[in-house]
Amino acid sequence: MAKGRNNLLGVGGQRKKLSRAEQQGAGSARVADRKVAEDKKQELVRKMRERAEAQTSATASADPAEQGGSAQS
Repeated sequence: MAKGRNNLLGVGGQRKKLSRAEQQGAGSARVADRKVAEDKKQELVRKMRERAEAQTSATASADPAEQGGSAQS
């Protein structure tokens, strides 16, 4: 049997070393950067949804006009 069989040191990954500011409860700049990135992403998603809705409403309003014109012919 191996000698180090019961030695589980290092199992489960490594912990990040905290700065003094983080130890005292202040958030790191990394957290602020993630928040800014998330805000930008949400804004982009909102704009994309608005454009998609505008396109679908434009095609939906154009379709009944075509159907109405072809039904009368």
